Amino acid sequence: MENQEMRFCQSCAMPLDQDELRGTEAGGSLSPDYCKYCYQNGAFTREQTMEQAIENDLPFVLKAGVYPDADTARREMLKFYPTLKRWKRAD
Repeated sequence: MENQEMRFCQSCAMPLDQDELRGTEAGGSLSPDYCKYCYQNGAFTREQTMEQAIENDLPFVLKAGVYPDADTARREMLKFYPTLKRWKRAD
C-alpha cells in the first residue's frame, strides 16, 4: 500500500494499514474502503444495523485496548460510526 494518510474500514473503523486486511470487490480487486471482515466479493459479509455492528465490534476494540471500558467504547463508537461511509445518513 502506498504511503498515505491512515485509512479505516468504512464499516467497522478497523485501520486498513495492510493490504491483507482489505476486503475484495466483485472482480477480486482490493476494496479501497472496507476490511476483509466486513466486505468480500463486492458485498457486505453481514446485513446489520449500525447499532448491531457496534455491539459486534465492542469485544474487539476492548481487547485491543482502544477504550478503557464498554460504556466509553459504545459512546465513542456511536459518535464515530455515523461518519463512516456505510453508516452515513443522506441529508
